[in-house]
Amino acid sequence: MREKDIQPIIQKAVLIRTVEQKLLELFSEGKLFGTVHTCIGEELTGAVLAEFLTPKDYVFSNHRCHGHFISMTDQVEALIAEIMGKETGVCGGWGGSQHLCHGRFFSNGIQGGFVPITAGLALSEELKGTRNIAACFIGEGTLGEGAVYESANLMSKWNLPALVIIENNRFSQSTPQEKTIAGDIPARFSAFGIRTFETDTWNLEGLYDTLEEAVRYVRTGRRPAAVRIQTDRLMAHSKGDDDRPKELIESYYKRDILTMFSREEPEKYASYAAEAKARVDAAVEAAEAAAMAKAPEFLEVHSRPVSWRPLQITEKKRVNEIIRECFTDSMEKDSRIVMIGEDILDPYGGAFKVTKGLSTAYPDRVKGTSISEYALTGIGNGLSLGGLFPVCEIMFGDFMTLTMDQILNHAAKFPFMYNHQVKNPIIIRTPMGGGRGYGPTHSQSIEKHFLGIPQTLVLALNRRVNPAEVYRALFASLDRPAMVFENKTLYAKRLKSETGEGFTAEISDEIYPTVRIRPDGEPDITILCYGGMLDVAEDAQEKLFDEYDIIAEVICPTLLYPFHVETVTDSVRRSGRLLIVEEGNSFAAWGSEAVTEVMEAAPGALKAVRRLGMFECPIPCCGPLEKQLLPNVGSLIEAARRMI
Repeated sequence: MREKDIQPIIQKAVLIRTVEQKLLELFSEGKLFGTVHTCIGEELTGAVLAEFLTPKDYVFSNHRCHGHFISMTDQVEALIAEIMGKETGVCGGWGGSQHLCHGRFFSNGIQGGFVPITAGLALSEELKGTRNIAACFIGEGTLGEGAVYESANLMSKWNLPALVIIENNRFSQSTPQEKTIAGDIPARFSAFGIRTFETDTWNLEGLYDTLEEAVRYVRTGRRPAAVRIQTDRLMAHSKGDDDRPKELIESYYKRDILTMFSREEPEKYASYAAEAKARVDAAVEAAEAAAMAKAPEFLEVHSRPVSWRPLQITEKKRVNEIIRECFTDSMEKDSRIVMIGEDILDPYGGAFKVTKGLSTAYPDRVKGTSISEYALTGIGNGLSLGGLFPVCEIMFGDFMTLTMDQILNHAAKFPFMYNHQVKNPIIIRTPMGGGRGYGPTHSQSIEKHFLGIPQTLVLALNRRVNPAEVYRALFASLDRPAMVFENKTLYAKRLKSETGEGFTAEISDEIYPTVRIRPDGEPDITILCYGGMLDVAEDAQEKLFDEYDIIAEVICPTLLYPFHVETVTDSVRRSGRLLIVEEGNSFAAWGSEAVTEVMEAAPGALKAVRRLGMFECPIPCCGPLEKQLLPNVGSLIEAARRMI
């Protein structure tokens, strides 16, 4: 390291510290929102790493991200305005202290969650054939998160150009490292075949040389690496919550490079500090004069008329074949599409054979993973941020619970908290439902747990709507996360075109269509369902008519969220009765929301309403008992007769 390389780094570190000190001051004055996690004492990690990264490299940081952000972007003014909640902030005041985005820099406050996203960003660069890399900053406390190890495994197996920087300040918020971290930290990454480096922030030359070597190793070797940087956090975890011994903090200051530089080079330090203060003060003044963050300009639509046309089906193949052919054709036309999942590679081709043949046709864009639902969904998020179009397969819908953090705290929030600087189209598809005797952990219908997450779509395939049309629509226009639930009993079936005598099958003009099985006469009851329950509802519809002279109209949307209530209100106004059938437990489920929205959209129309769902117990493996506990034709007919 040459002498001339030191000065810009020190100057940048002084600027970072000045910003952080000012933020603490502003917080004490009540001018900030939430909390502030400063990096005072750790400024050099970002300042030095920035020397070896390019604007085309990706960087993902954590809750303690200000120093990394300034080092990579030099956006001091936009950072201060952001933390003050102003519309001139880097994210329009929406993200605040922990959620920053500028160019190829991102941060999020969920520990560990961005490590698989970093892997996905690195994979996106590999697939595009660039020499760029992806780096992420974590603290040693994050090593308690399983996402780190799921990601490290795939980074190594796939030779991804990903760099993990571990800032080891030996305290996880307030807890000393020796109370929470077992074993050797570098050995954790070495166990995955990842090269590890060791350095600290008390030796600037050593830090510089180590990070230079690590970045070169990742960039030229196209292999992952991890660097543990021993460092000191001089201030509290956030604001003033610091219980560490005073003498310990004093010892940290004694070896702090900026403290030593201020004593050894007082004139230079004073010059750097004065320049930084002037810039920061000006940034605060400008931010104080700016307007607060603005609410989104939503166009509230109270009525969305729906048109219907006769349903015509010419496709004769099984549903799993239709989806597979759609994916094959779509991947040929769109090189951005990447498939990722467990056991999706040939010759197996997925648990229900939907991806069979795809890995042979597109070996680079079909990625088989370990059992890592969290990581593979996070990698999908990274691919999406990297400009690709990921399709993540979760082998069974029951395992979707392991993806929730990546959907709720990452994918769904990115566009808004980053002030629409990014779009993240990602499809997460999974087989859902019972009827196959797979038992309590492989037969559930848990769609309700994913409904209502803002800025997402939830879809459920059924036997009347061609799944290829649904997926083609998603590939053509999706700009957000979409979860597609494919009832597992559908895969071996063929699309249904015929109807019973006296009924007409119709389809709506929506992007993701609704099916209506309309009777020739006025309905006595409206049956609302989705997914695999459509077959049950139609069978019951015919028996109600033939055996009990009850006329039912069946409505089955493909798009569950957002729910377009207009598809059902006309029917309810005519029938006055609404029976909702869903395969999962009906408490706090889709049916509950559907009832509420119908009552709001058509007040006074309902004379009777009932929800029919799974009994409140786990699904058994026993076939006859499973059929008894799930909604069936008999239970549906009984419910309808009672309502009439």
